[in-house]
Amino acid sequence: MTGRPTHKDPVALLLIGLGGALGTGIRSLLEQGHPAPSGGWPWTTFAINVTGAFVLGALLEGLSRSGPDTGWRRRARLTLGTGVLGGYTTYSTLAVETVGITTLTHPLTGPAYAVASVVLGVLASAGGFLLVRGIARHRPTSSLAAR
Repeated sequence: MTGRPTHKDPVALLLIGLGGALGTGIRSLLEQGHPAPSGGWPWTTFAINVTGAFVLGALLEGLSRSGPDTGWRRRARLTLGTGVLGGYTTYSTLAVETVGITTLTHPLTGPAYAVASVVLGVLASAGGFLLVRGIARHRPTSSLAAR
């Protein structure tokens, strides 16, 4: 990866694309295996977005604690964070499902789903961050600094 901006770096774009394809494939398999009932709470999308937020929080905290955003750390962030987790999570589906739930059920169910998804996503992200932070506090600092 070169010093050029990410959007002009072919290696970075390839890593993001490959990661995104993997994340999207995993999400698609989960949603096909556990489809939301018509007008019902879309638990699979909900779980995908919350777990994706948790893993992203943990990933970014872990990478930032291990050193600067260069080399393998940058490639990992772009491939796993932007690519895999960007493809795995799906806030566009959340929006579509929110409208669908609102029109098929009680008018407040859709907004409740949207708010719960966003709030729990933020809390999950913070949880992932705090988990890695707590683990890092109990590790000798020399093991992270040596990498």
